[in-house]
Amino acid sequence: MMNSLIRKVWESVSNRSGSSSIVGSSYLPGPNPISDDDRLFQMMSLQCSSTGHFDRIPIDVFMRIVKFMGPKDAARLTAVCKTWKILVSDNRLWIYFLQNQAESWDSIFFAETHLRSGYPFPAFPTQMHELSFMHIYGQRFEAPGAVIIDGGSGYCKYGWSKYPSPSGWSATFLEFGNIESPMSSRLRHFFSTICSRMQVKTSSHPIVLSLPLCHYDATESAKRSRRQLKEAIYSTLFDMNVPAVCTISQATLALFAAKRTSGIVVNVGFHQTTIVPILRGKVMRNIGVEVVGIGALKLTSYLRDRLQRNNVVVDSLYTVRTLKEKLCYVALDYEAELQKDTQASFSISPGSCFSLSKERFQTGEILFQPRLAGMQAMGLHNAVSLCMEHCHYADLTGDDNWYRTVVLAGGTACLPGLAERLEKELNDLLQSTPMRCGVCVIPPPHGPNSAWFGAKFVSNLSSFPNAWCVTKKQFRNSSKRKLLW
Repeated sequence: MMNSLIRKVWESVSNRSGSSSIVGSSYLPGPNPISDDDRLFQMMSLQCSSTGHFDRIPIDVFMRIVKFMGPKDAARLTAVCKTWKILVSDNRLWIYFLQNQAESWDSIFFAETHLRSGYPFPAFPTQMHELSFMHIYGQRFEAPGAVIIDGGSGYCKYGWSKYPSPSGWSATFLEFGNIESPMSSRLRHFFSTICSRMQVKTSSHPIVLSLPLCHYDATESAKRSRRQLKEAIYSTLFDMNVPAVCTISQATLALFAAKRTSGIVVNVGFHQTTIVPILRGKVMRNIGVEVVGIGALKLTSYLRDRLQRNNVVVDSLYTVRTLKEKLCYVALDYEAELQKDTQASFSISPGSCFSLSKERFQTGEILFQPRLAGMQAMGLHNAVSLCMEHCHYADLTGDDNWYRTVVLAGGTACLPGLAERLEKELNDLLQSTPMRCGVCVIPPPHGPNSAWFGAKFVSNLSSFPNAWCVTKKQFRNSSKRKLLW
């Protein structure tokens, strides 16, 4: 089999010129870049060993053969001889295999260089030449996967970490079941329902749970509330025989989805918008989490009121939300947009067509001008600017760039034009301050599912679950380990 495969590829490229054979070649694969000592060691190893009749095969042909064979058979070649082990262990070969996975290479590379070690993160990410991508490929292939539950603030999204996207939706655990029931029974009912819908046993897979940022300040009362909720979640899941649990804030996961570990996350939630500073994966509550009392529900209600003023009858808030998602946007220049013809229509169902005009951009405008909706609240750009100012004067690192990246999260944050408008407003506000340069606003990288995808990055890591999850035994001794919250 091996001889026929090599012969087939050899015949297809045998007339190529300039190819170097395996032994004596100046092409010495390995992690790229490699040190001079490693390169000298590889050269000595290759020149002092032999692969018999395969010595005359050019390395580029050999590597094409290995790529053609695939990762499983390529890994077996490491047992043939020392020369083949050096060649087949080349990082570039396994990067090629990883690039042909369903998950994007950029996501894999970010996760393995920034998240692999678990929390707390090192000050600097792991360098590429420090990793063996052959081992990473094997570990990712053998990773058990996890049930991902993105708690959300409006509704919950859940699914298997090996799936390309969430497989279902439900009410959040904070609103699930009878709200008068004890928290432990509500949590048990919630997790049992999710696992039943996914047709998985609670004892078979780890669970990664993302939670909306609640009790967000650094007061003793807020800390106590977070601790009580954390203990209730872990206790419930371990009583259900879940083998390992990982809980991470929704804002942090949304930041991971944008391939960042530091920055400011603007999460437009169901009831309110939170502006969350995060440094190396940790929510900086001591700096301060800003809160604006405007969320997705307020925008939907405002649009409904505008439609009713125009004598447009709408049956339900669901219909209004659909119109908001399909037709509304945020104007870069509100005053200039008022002078334009912006009418557009959308058909919810056969015979049910709605036309919107100025409501299309006035709905999103209340994020920046709450007074349009009769609210006394801080505009979104003012709240983000205030958070950046707190980060700047906290002087936590020598690098001020960490808080200049703003990542949007939440379904309403997907409104077209929101990222561009916020970036423009921030640059105008910060023009005369030390923070005036380099502000970048990133739209939700995976739409309304950004936090779910951030959890997917973690769940598919080569070091998962060991570097990220807590077992029942570790939870009982939680004083010895700082849980991710």
